[in-house]
Amino acid sequence: MMRPVLTREEYLALRGGGEQRQLMQRIRGGEESVKNKLQQMNYSCLPNEDGSLKGSTRMSNTVGMDIDFVAPKELKAEERQAWLKERMAGVPELVLSRKDELGLQMLERSATKGYHLVFRRRPELSQEENLKWASDLLGVKFDDKAKDITRVFFTTTEEPEELIWLEDGLFESEELIVSFAIGNGAERSERKCEESKEVKNEEPLMLSNGATKKFPTHYHGIPFKDIIAKYWEVNNRGFEPTQGDRDTLTFQLASDLRHICGKNFNWLNQVIPCYDGFTPEEKQQKIKNALASKYEGFPQRLRDTLNALQMSDVRGKMDDVENVDDNDNELSTVNSQLSIKKLPQGIQESIDAVGPHLAMPVLTAICPCIGALATGVKLDVHGQKKGLNLIAYIAGDFASGKGGIDPVVEAWMSEVRAQDTMYQMQEDEWRAKKRAAKNKKDQPEEPKLPVRFLPLNNTVANLAERLGNTEGKHAFSFTPEADTVAQKWRSAMSDFSVMLRQSYDGSRYDREAKSAEAVNVHIEHLLWNVTMCGTPDALYRVVSNYTDGFQSRIAVARTPDNTFAPLEDKPYVITDRHSERIRQIAHLLPLMQGEVELPKLEAKGREWVERIRLETMKNDDRTRARQRFRVCVTAQRMTCCLMLCKVAELLIQKHGFSGAEKQLKTSADMWKTMLLKAQTPQMLEAYDIIADSLLENALHFFRDRIENAFASRDYAGNNDRRRMGKNDSIFERLDVQFTFEQALQHSTAVKGTYSSRNSVHQMLKNWKRQGLIVKKENGWYQKM
Repeated sequence: MMRPVLTREEYLALRGGGEQRQLMQRIRGGEESVKNKLQQMNYSCLPNEDGSLKGSTRMSNTVGMDIDFVAPKELKAEERQAWLKERMAGVPELVLSRKDELGLQMLERSATKGYHLVFRRRPELSQEENLKWASDLLGVKFDDKAKDITRVFFTTTEEPEELIWLEDGLFESEELIVSFAIGNGAERSERKCEESKEVKNEEPLMLSNGATKKFPTHYHGIPFKDIIAKYWEVNNRGFEPTQGDRDTLTFQLASDLRHICGKNFNWLNQVIPCYDGFTPEEKQQKIKNALASKYEGFPQRLRDTLNALQMSDVRGKMDDVENVDDNDNELSTVNSQLSIKKLPQGIQESIDAVGPHLAMPVLTAICPCIGALATGVKLDVHGQKKGLNLIAYIAGDFASGKGGIDPVVEAWMSEVRAQDTMYQMQEDEWRAKKRAAKNKKDQPEEPKLPVRFLPLNNTVANLAERLGNTEGKHAFSFTPEADTVAQKWRSAMSDFSVMLRQSYDGSRYDREAKSAEAVNVHIEHLLWNVTMCGTPDALYRVVSNYTDGFQSRIAVARTPDNTFAPLEDKPYVITDRHSERIRQIAHLLPLMQGEVELPKLEAKGREWVERIRLETMKNDDRTRARQRFRVCVTAQRMTCCLMLCKVAELLIQKHGFSGAEKQLKTSADMWKTMLLKAQTPQMLEAYDIIADSLLENALHFFRDRIENAFASRDYAGNNDRRRMGKNDSIFERLDVQFTFEQALQHSTAVKGTYSSRNSVHQMLKNWKRQGLIVKKENGWYQKM
């Protein structure tokens, strides 16, 4: 019988069990007879429907390969060991040097006389042909007795000398659609794709080569025809495409549906109908054009359609839906579009604690925590090296799930909170001594303690003093109710805005007062990360100025609309395991110190900025174009936070928690090298998702207010003159060209006896200075 191993953690746990280790010690000591008791793994097939292995014909998308070295029998025991050691010495280096071409997923030393490796299957080749291809590529022979897909491998331990290489892709095994030729190609073998549990009611699709493939006609139990009907209802007022717009709308529909059908032409061709006389060939051409177009993130039109179909209860299941085309393995949730399975330790647990539908809100909330913990890391963005300074606001209606974020933030900051509790106890002791010595000459000296978790229910002076005592480290503030800020800082909202703007930039902050008792602060680099949760209207009370740059520095996320969502059978809560795994990452982050340049991330950011620039130039969208600058910086900092967690995760997996801490303390720059390698396609894709989300939310909440603020007469950058006095009425009454006497006449008509020649001369002088009129050579005046 077989069962799946779905995560790296489970896989390593199976390899690292106590019995497994004891068996390997006995085998390495020469007791090879106990080999059959080791854990057994299969990497080339999936089980039969009853879970059994024997007779399975369901090939997975990976191939397991056995490399054995059999010493000549005439050699003595010691000679045999030397011979074996010599033959095995160069194999790992050889395999790792071709890992990209091979598609290497796993490499381990076998229990007795060789190596096991797992690589990506080439779908056009059979099992044996895949093994021969890999053998030719590496120049080593494979065990021809282990060429069946049901072959199992006796597994060793998780130690680095045993498990040499391991990729997360190993745990994304799926049954592959393969159509490989046998002999001269006349006979073809078809294997069908393992379906997601949510996909059912299939109908066959005949391909041009005569083979039959089956594609789902339902998505999460809802027929595609219903999804498409709702799509037109939401996005085209209920009208299906007609002859005039069928080209554009079919292209649009295909561009959106590819996100749930995969980049698969045949599947889209099956579910998209021909509209208003459209020939199949014309429709197919539009589908091909859509598949060739650039991916821009999960489309809002399709999101609105799925929401309208009350799909909120399956948002978290998107990770279970597999694309039919193996070339497109990008899985996403409807709300966040993030591939949650590929996110690092700490991030994944944070999302698990609140539910996948709140992936982006919780990610936005914890990135300031990560930035504050990794206080020694300075990221180079556009040539400027600054800390991971972040300000976040999670906006959502009441009962929208924001409260689930609170314990997640507390888990991330638990060590800082514990340290601060000790400091606050010392301060309480000082206060008690001060009260006791109230009338004494010698007063106890006030301690300057580096408290870093700062409440927002605070005064400007207290906060400035705390920020000046953090010993050059980041302070952090969190409030589950943003109205705390709006009420406490009502009269000092400008100070709050200035301090947060300077903390985002990491610039100098000074505060002076004459009184000896007053707070005097001089901070070379203000480091203060903040996360706030609240309703949308509270957001507008926190951000009330839309032209001073405060708004553009805030990363805003919004919770999805759950008005009609059913209650969860098992509500999402943070568990002890979640908290422990989060605390492991949080403990390692402060040990990472130094400046880093991430060239791939920088290039991705520049590419995104340029794409938005070109898009906004087409319709002169100045508001969106201006928002892109700081969104790019914020998204790069947030993506760097994810990468730092990935580095910590890899260290824990390789060395254990204590070993990871030791490695970071002894090898100061090792994490930088690992961070460069963490710039994977998945992380760079996450950057696009984060940046698009930040930009979308900023415009959702602030576009109208920003445009109105810049157009307002109160905006200093507006050169339009404000017309509101009697002189303005006189100006309106005058012709384009007028004389002094005409100006005096109209002034008398408007002001009556209060008008005089001197007042008219002064009025004309003011108009000239303001650029409203010029005086011509003939003594006349002309309006500009």
